[in-house]
Amino acid sequence: MTIAARLMLLLVLLATGSNAAAVQRALLVGVSELVNQPQALWLQAPRNDVMLMRQTLMKQGFAPADVTVLADGVAGASLPEAQRINEALSRLLEQSRAGDFVMLYFSGHGTRLRDSTKRYQEPDGLAENFLARDARGTDSSGGSLPGGLRDVDFDRWIRAFLGKNVFVWSVFDTCSAASMTRSAAQAVEDTGPADDEVRFRGVRAGQLTGGGQLAVAQPPAAPTVAVPPEPNSVPRARYVAFFASESHQVTPELRLPRKARNAQPQGLLTWAVAEALQQKPATWRDLFNGVLDLYPPVIEELESRFPARELPSPVAEGNLDLPIFSNAAAPLSTRPVWRAERAGGSLTLKVGLLDGLETGQEVRIVATLADGIQRTAQGRLAQVDLGSARLAVPATLGDLAQATSWSVTPVAEPASAALRVRSDSVLPAGISLDYPASIRAAADTQADVRWVDLGAAGGRLEVLSPALAAAAEAGAAPAGAVVRDAAEARARLQALAQLKWMSRLAELAKEGRIDGFDAVLEVRDESRVLRSADVRDTAGGTLLLRQGERAELIVRNGSGHSIDLVVVGIDAQGILRAVYPEDLGEANRFERGTREAPASKRFALPWLKPGRAARLLVLATPAQARSAPRLFGAGTAEAATNAPDLRVRGQLTPERDRQVYGAMLRWASAAAP
Repeated sequence: MTIAARLMLLLVLLATGSNAAAVQRALLVGVSELVNQPQALWLQAPRNDVMLMRQTLMKQGFAPADVTVLADGVAGASLPEAQRINEALSRLLEQSRAGDFVMLYFSGHGTRLRDSTKRYQEPDGLAENFLARDARGTDSSGGSLPGGLRDVDFDRWIRAFLGKNVFVWSVFDTCSAASMTRSAAQAVEDTGPADDEVRFRGVRAGQLTGGGQLAVAQPPAAPTVAVPPEPNSVPRARYVAFFASESHQVTPELRLPRKARNAQPQGLLTWAVAEALQQKPATWRDLFNGVLDLYPPVIEELESRFPARELPSPVAEGNLDLPIFSNAAAPLSTRPVWRAERAGGSLTLKVGLLDGLETGQEVRIVATLADGIQRTAQGRLAQVDLGSARLAVPATLGDLAQATSWSVTPVAEPASAALRVRSDSVLPAGISLDYPASIRAAADTQADVRWVDLGAAGGRLEVLSPALAAAAEAGAAPAGAVVRDAAEARARLQALAQLKWMSRLAELAKEGRIDGFDAVLEVRDESRVLRSADVRDTAGGTLLLRQGERAELIVRNGSGHSIDLVVVGIDAQGILRAVYPEDLGEANRFERGTREAPASKRFALPWLKPGRAARLLVLATPAQARSAPRLFGAGTAEAATNAPDLRVRGQLTPERDRQVYGAMLRWASAAAP
C-alpha cells in the first residue's frame, strides 16, 4: 500500500471513528407486582412486555449486554424497585457518550396526584407518577409518593442524556388515570374469561395503601441516587417519545395477537410497537403511523366490551422525522406525512386548509403492503375543506386492495402560503421554515416583500403587501428597514413568512368556536388584575399595556375533550416566541377538562412591552382519538435559526368538519396613553 493510500485510509477511519464507536443501549422496566398493594391491582403483562421489547431490540442490532432489564417474574432480572431504577438510570447515563442511542422503556401502572413541589404545574394541577414495585400510598402532606417516579424526574434524566448529545427514545406503556381521579368510583366491569382477561393500567392515588399485611420485609435503605439537577435549556432535537395514552386515559393489557394460539398478555402499545417495527419503518413518524394502524381492530373490540371506558389514544412527541435508531441530526423529510383512508377509488385525508393544503396541490402517495414493501405514485388533491381533503387513487396503485396503510406527503409547500420576495440578488443563505410556510421569488406586481442587498452595509427590507404590512405593523415606506447582516435578514424573512401563515390561520378560524374552551388575556400590575378580555373579543383590536403593567394569557378547557393547542407570539423585534408548547420537542396536546372542573393553564408573556408592536396567535381544535397532536405549521423561526437540527412537528390529523378556535391579537407600536 502506498503512503498516499495509507493516509487516505487513516483519514477515512478518523472521519468514521466516532460513528463506529456509537453504542445502542436500553433500559427496560416492567412492574407487574405492587408488593405493598392488594393483588387486585397487580398486572400480568409487564414481565411479558419487557421480554418482547428485548427480543425486538435484538432484531434491531442491540447487543444483549447493552440491554438492562428490571422486572419481576423475569429470570436473571433485577427487581423494578424505585431505588434500583434510579441506580440503573445513573449507570446508563455514566456509560453514555456523545453519539450513542438510548431507549428508556417503562411498562406498568401510572397514577396522578397533586405535587406542590413541582415547578411546572399541569393544567389540571396533577403530576404523573410511574409506580415502581415498592410503591406505597402518599405521605400525610399528599405531595410525595414513596416508590413512585415523578414525571419531572423522568424529564431531568432525559435532559441529562440529551445534554451529552445522546439520542433518547422513551416508551411509556402506562397511563396516568386522570379520568379516574375526576369522577366517582368506577363501575364494576366484566374483564372477561380467565383465558382472555383484559386489565386496564392506572390506579387512583387513593387506592394505594402504605403497606399493611401485604407489605414485604424491606432491606435497609441504600444511599439514594440523586436525580440529575434541573438542567439548563437543552433542545430536544435528538428525542422521541411514545406514550400509550393521554393523561386522563387508561390503557389495556390483553392477549395479543388477538385469537392467535401463541397469544399472551401484552400491553397494547408494546405489542403494536414490536409489530410495526417488522415493517422496517424509515423514520419515527413511519413507526408511529404503523402503531396507529394496528389499533382500530383492537379498539373496536374493546369498545363493545367496555362501552363506559374512554379507550387510549397514543401520543408521540419529539423529532419524528429523523431516521429510526440513529443519532443523525438531519431529518429524512421536512414535510408532513398524513395517513389516508381508502374507499373504492378515493383516498380521504383528515387534514385540510388549516394544515396547509389547497385544491390541486401535488402530493406523493405511498401504499404499504403487508410485507413492508411500499409502492408510490404522484397525484393531486381534488377537494380541500377546512379539515379534510380528497383525491383519486392513482391508476398505478389501483390494484393494491390489500395495502395495509396509505399515506400522503405534499411534494412542495402551497403557493398561497408562500412569502413572495422580489430581489435582484440571491436571498440570504440558511433560511429554515417548517411546512407550510415558505419563501418564493416573485415579480414586483406579485411580491409581498422586496429585498435589496447592500453588500457590506447589510440590506434593505421593504414590505410591499398592505395586508402583510398591517399584520407586521411595519408600514410600507419606500425606504424600508435596514438590516445589519445576512443573519438578521434571514431572521426577518423567516418571521414574515411565518406571520403570513399565522395570519392565514387566524382568518380561516375566526368564525369557529369550541364549546367550553376559552382564552383570556389579563393585564396585571404587581398585586392585582387591572383588566381582562377574551382574546376573541379583542382579536383585530388593541389591548394596550401601560408602564408597570404586564400581560398573562389564561387558557381554560372545559370542552370535555383534549385540545390540540398552539400559542405563538411575535415581539417588537419580529422574533417569534413559542408560548405553548414552550419546548418544540413537546407535544401540544392540552389536557381534557369539563365545565365543572376545567383544565386551566396560565402563561406569562414577558416579551410584551408597553407601547411596542406585538402579535399573539391562539389556535385550537379538539384532538382526534388515536392521532398525534397538530402544530398547524406554527413553529418558531427563532428556534429553527438557533438550532438548525430541531425540526419538530406533530402529525397533522384533524377530524372532518371539526370545531376550531382561533384569534390573532395585535398591539400597535404607538405609545400607550
